[in-house]
Amino acid sequence: ALWREIRTGLNLASARAKALGGVVSSIGVDSWAVDYALLDEFDTLIDGVHCYRDSRTDGVMDALPISREEIFAITGLQFLPFNTLYQLLATPKTHLERARTLLLVPDLLHFWLTGKKVCERTNASTTQFYDATTGNWAFGLLEQLGLPHHFLPVIVEAGTNLGKLEPRLAHEFGLEQAEVIAVGTHDTASAVAAIPLSEQSAYISSGTWSLVGLETPKAILSNAALEANITNEAGVYNTNRLLKNVMGLWILQECRRAWGDPDWVMLYAEAEAAKVTMQIDVDDPVLLAPGLDMPTRVAALMGQDAFSRGELVRCILESLAAKYNVVLQRLEQVAGVQVKTLHIVGGGSQIALLNQLTANATGKTVIAGMTDATLSGNLMLQLEASKSIPQGTGRSLMQKTHSFSVFEPQGTI
Repeated sequence: ALWREIRTGLNLASARAKALGGVVSSIGVDSWAVDYALLDEFDTLIDGVHCYRDSRTDGVMDALPISREEIFAITGLQFLPFNTLYQLLATPKTHLERARTLLLVPDLLHFWLTGKKVCERTNASTTQFYDATTGNWAFGLLEQLGLPHHFLPVIVEAGTNLGKLEPRLAHEFGLEQAEVIAVGTHDTASAVAAIPLSEQSAYISSGTWSLVGLETPKAILSNAALEANITNEAGVYNTNRLLKNVMGLWILQECRRAWGDPDWVMLYAEAEAAKVTMQIDVDDPVLLAPGLDMPTRVAALMGQDAFSRGELVRCILESLAAKYNVVLQRLEQVAGVQVKTLHIVGGGSQIALLNQLTANATGKTVIAGMTDATLSGNLMLQLEASKSIPQGTGRSLMQKTHSFSVFEPQGTI
C-alpha cells in the first residue's frame, strides 16, 4: 500500500511541476523505525513486512543469552520488545538463511525507486545491532546471538545521493531529472534535523509516539543511561539523539477509534472541562497493542470502570505531561545539562491543552509548532544535499518559515 501511494504521489508531483513550468529535482523517503524486509536472491520479499506491534516478539527480549549491560555498551539503545534485533530472533531461521539482503522500510522503498541497496545511518541505529561507537553493524553481537549478518547492506549517511530513478519509473512518471536522496530516513531524525534547537533546549516529537530527547555530540553509553533505559540514535550530520520513547498519542488515537472517530476539537474541549486529575503510566505494556477496548484498558489503569470520554482524554493528556517531566529530568541528569526550553513538534504540537500541561509539569518554556517537522526536515535535507541551500543553514530557514506558539508554566488549569 505504501508503494502504491508513493507511485500516486510521484504522478501528482510530476503533473504539478509541469503545470508550474518546472521539474521535480529530488525525492526522499522517511518512515518509522525498526521494521524491515528480507529479500531473496531474486530481490523478492521473503515474508513481507511485519508490523512492530505484532505479538511474535513477545518474550524474546527477556530471554536473551547475554546481558543487557553488554548489549547497551555496544548499541546504546533503549530496550523495547519490538526492536529489530528481537524481530530477527523471532524470524524463522530458514528465512534468515535464504535472505540475501535486509532493508529497513525506507531503504526498501529507496531500493524500489533506484535499484540501490543501502541502509541510511539514522534508521540503522534503531535496530539494536548497530555499533554506536564504530558506526558500523555490530557483527560480533549478532554472532553471539547466533544470527547471520551476510544480508546487511552498506550504511550511508543522511544526505547521500542515491542517483536517478529507475529508468522505467522515470519514463512512466516523466521524472527523468529526479534524483533520490537518502534523507534522515528515520522520521524522528528528519524531524529533529529541522527543529531550531539551542544549547539549552530539548524536543518532543509528538505523534503516535512521543520521542523526548536532546541533541548531543556523541552517544552516551554510561550506566546511568542504561539504568534510565534511554536510547542513543544517530542524528544527521554526525549528531546523536539522546532520547526516550514514550507511548504517545497512540493511546488517544485508539480511544477515538473506539468512540467512532469524533472530532478532535470536541474531545479536547471535553477534556478541558473535565476535572479528573488522575494519572496512569502511559508506558504500561497493556497499552501497546491495537484494539477497540483501549478506553476500557485506560479506565482499568485508572482503577475504575466508568469514566466520561472527557475524563479519559484528560487523564491521558495529564499522564503524558507527567511522563515527559520524568523523562526530561532523567535526560538532564544523564547528559549533565539543564534544559530551559522545550520544542514540541509534530501533530501533537497542535494540542494547546497538552502543551500547557507539559509546560506546567516540566517547569519549562514550551515552544510548539512545526506540525510537519518530519516533512520539513526531509525537504531541508534534500535542499542541502542538492546544494540549493548551504549545508547547516536549514534550521535557520525552518525558524523563518514556520510559526510557533509559546506556553509558559502556570498554575493548574
